[in-house]
Amino acid sequence: MHWHTSHLRPMPWKGERDPYKIWLSEIILQQTRVEQGLPYYEKFIAAYPTVSHLADAPQDEVLKNWEGLGYYSRARNMHATAKYIAGELAGRFPDTYAGIRSLKGVGDYTAAAIAAFAYDLPHAVLDGNVYRVLARFFGIRTSIDTPAAKKEFSALAATLLDTARPGAYNQAIMDFGAMHCTPRQPACATCPLQEHCVAFKTGQVSALPVKSKAAEKKDRFFAYAVFYHGDHTWVRQRAGKDIWQNLYEFPLLELPVLPADTGTLPGLLLNHCFPQGAPPGARVRGISRPYRQTLTHRIITAVFCEIDLPEKTEVADFQKNILEKYQRIEHVKLKKILALPRIIDWFWQEKDVTLKFN
Repeated sequence: MHWHTSHLRPMPWKGERDPYKIWLSEIILQQTRVEQGLPYYEKFIAAYPTVSHLADAPQDEVLKNWEGLGYYSRARNMHATAKYIAGELAGRFPDTYAGIRSLKGVGDYTAAAIAAFAYDLPHAVLDGNVYRVLARFFGIRTSIDTPAAKKEFSALAATLLDTARPGAYNQAIMDFGAMHCTPRQPACATCPLQEHCVAFKTGQVSALPVKSKAAEKKDRFFAYAVFYHGDHTWVRQRAGKDIWQNLYEFPLLELPVLPADTGTLPGLLLNHCFPQGAPPGARVRGISRPYRQTLTHRIITAVFCEIDLPEKTEVADFQKNILEKYQRIEHVKLKKILALPRIIDWFWQEKDVTLKFN
């Protein structure tokens, strides 16, 4: 805490006592770098200054404002929690650790952070920065991404907490890890904890904290049909518990492997979407290069096939052929009002500007 007095890291949520704003910042910063999350925090505070404003917003709008942050389950949980607080709790944010922890999308760390920063409750935070500081200082070699580590580090963090000033202490140790005891090239030469740091004294700084080997990612291959029907195209909202839940995408054919000749994809897509035969006059406009997006457990490779449909294509028949779960939308409105997976957004960005999709 003495180090922190001369190493402040200004952020708009620091010193904030409003639990709604603290909660919002913590949800945004889950699995997100501060530099990336900061503009989203400012955007959400401007759009939804209170939990009731967020609760009243349509989910599509919330997801659109979240676009680009990834891990969209955070946004869906956040919106559901806002509705719960506004409706069931009359807009009052819970003021106990147990009450905060019970909210959808709130884990141990987020609950501890809100409890300490908003209400000065004696709960120690345990984020990646804190794990790193504790692992190095005490020389702990337990893999930090295991249940055993969570129990061990949580107990240790609780014993170190300044219970009289939990918010200030939590902020100090988090900032110390983010600014001084960094993952790479930590400032060990000027570290005030150097004398007692086990990792420094034993030459283990670069080896700590220990992490388990990451699980192998599964490859998935998507062929998208970008149908042009006048000034409209067709999209669906993804459902179920698969990736990109509630985001919008084009008609999709998932393949076991991507064919070496992507020129075969338009025919496969037309057969998939029009099993009774493609409309006479349907024309392939172009086939994109493969796009690749890496998710936590998946690597998605996608190719976009642009296909013009004749004006006489019957809308009802088209919708029937693709199982009545797609909707027709103007090209110019697609990116402006709907939240899209990042891989589709990349496709849009590289398109010819004369298509006026931006």
